[in-house]
Amino acid sequence: QVQLVESGGGLVQAGGSLRLSCADSGRTDSTYIMGWFRQAPGKEREFVAAVSRSGGARVYADSVKGRFTISREKAKNTVYLQMNTLKPEDAAVYYCAARTSLLFRNLSGMDKYDYWGQGTQVTVSS
Repeated sequence: QVQLVESGGGLVQAGGSLRLSCADSGRTDSTYIMGWFRQAPGKEREFVAAVSRSGGARVYADSVKGRFTISREKAKNTVYLQMNTLKPEDAAVYYCAARTSLLFRNLSGMDKYDYWGQGTQVTVSS
């Protein structure tokens, strides 16, 4: 059973950085495509980034390209989201998600993911 736990959220000033972590504490040897989504108050949950099973391929939403980096550390069953040059509009609850399909495409839809974490809050002050 996959159990995703996010951490690393907090309050940061605009222009600052945060690194989010997503640890899978439930399973032992499966590797999934992993994604990050975010949801701001009153808005729909939106795709942020995804990383392939090997970690060699990544995709990003246009709004975060060049500022955010997704990566994974297989030995720790952990996926990271390094967020730099944060803007007030980046403030949201950030969720990680696991996709059991082997296909690394069409990754921006919430329905493409099978497991979700509980989220971690990111607040950006202007």
